[in-house]
Amino acid sequence: MPGSGPLCGSREEIVYLPCINCNSDALKPDYLATVDVDPKSPTFCQVIHRLPMPNLRDELHHSGWNACSSCFGDASRKRNRLILPALISSRVYVVDVGTDPRAPRIHKIVEPVDLFWKCGLANPHTTHCLGNGQIMISCIGDPTGNGKGGFVLLDGETFEVVGNWEHSGEAVNFGYDFWYQPRHNVMISTEWGAPKALAGGFNPAHINEGLYGSCLHVWDWTTHKKLQTLDLGEDGAIPLEVRFLHDPDATEGYVGCALSGTVYRFYKTPKGDWAAERVISVPNKKVEGWALPEMPGLITDILISLDDRFLYFSNWLHGDIRQYDITDRRSPRLVGQVFLGGSLVSDGPVRVLEDPEKQSQPPPRIIKGRRVSGRRVSGGPQMLQLSLDGRRLYVTTSLFSGWDKQFYPDMAKDGSVMMQMDVSVSGGLSLNENFLVDFGKEPDGPALAHELRYPGGDCTSDIWL
Repeated sequence: MPGSGPLCGSREEIVYLPCINCNSDALKPDYLATVDVDPKSPTFCQVIHRLPMPNLRDELHHSGWNACSSCFGDASRKRNRLILPALISSRVYVVDVGTDPRAPRIHKIVEPVDLFWKCGLANPHTTHCLGNGQIMISCIGDPTGNGKGGFVLLDGETFEVVGNWEHSGEAVNFGYDFWYQPRHNVMISTEWGAPKALAGGFNPAHINEGLYGSCLHVWDWTTHKKLQTLDLGEDGAIPLEVRFLHDPDATEGYVGCALSGTVYRFYKTPKGDWAAERVISVPNKKVEGWALPEMPGLITDILISLDDRFLYFSNWLHGDIRQYDITDRRSPRLVGQVFLGGSLVSDGPVRVLEDPEKQSQPPPRIIKGRRVSGRRVSGGPQMLQLSLDGRRLYVTTSLFSGWDKQFYPDMAKDGSVMMQMDVSVSGGLSLNENFLVDFGKEPDGPALAHELRYPGGDCTSDIWL
């Protein structure tokens, strides 16, 4: 059960975030930022270290660990290397965070050619460590920019590419995220789209051209064979982040579907196969002054609290974060909602003509924090990370640089922000007005910060056996 693995239960003091320089013409590399989140520290809410990558235009995106709770009981395994795939260049950086957690250093670089030639894959995304000591990374494309959902295995000691996890010829059309549940011998993977389609921004015509996905794939964890494909259709368009419940005995979880604004519950049926049902819907809003006549919420990240009580997700375009009580797994209940920027702010160019939820357009969000005079949130809430005690929810605003530039040009110019929500133990969210990390003030110019990781592990990195 959660809590029995090697998660560090104390309050988080630092977090790691991959960052991209906003000015792509400035020839500045991406970097890993270390941020002080200890309110008792004199450098609270500051970037205390920056580790630049030795290459340009990598597009650092997500990260994972060389060891996590799936390795519990193996004294030889230590959580001391952060695995940092580059979504565009297809490099994989292995970062030493064990020697000095507050000043990481590069340990090894896996070059794109190793993924291309050994696996026939490119555009690595999600990283999970495995109980056998290996590291598994999902990929979303092939070396030519077409969609291809496969998985790369790295040796957990040398970090050399071992090969594919899936059998030859069994990669699926699209890839993105994955989560496995060993006690039930299953893995679920999701789909984004073809790299050649999404890299330059979102084109709605690409949906009808079949360049984006709508399926969940069910895999046999032991044999690595694909067992089922669950096509969610238009109501499940672009299923991104997938989360099993943390209880390793659970046979269910949730996936956020970005374009359709829905959350599906997937589950094992009495027959032993797998199915999915829609349990949350965020309706589109009819608008004017925007690219399309209807604006989806665009659910881009979800997570589940370690006690499996609450589910959180972000609507990147609508601009709100929602918290649901999932005690009744089939009927989530909305218990918290806060708007943090987005495309619907009341002083912006978009006007809502019809809203099935009948919500007024939110005012712009301006956060003072401790160290700035006032910063307007120019993007929308995107990546989420919850503290281990469930009391603090951290939020960043960058999705992917090509889409940031398209939907939030001010953020792509001025940099993103990192915020913190206070979470009530009984349900409810409120913004911590004293917390703000402004990546618009970086020494080499404004930057776009993405996913957060705690050195001791967190509720989106660790899987229990």
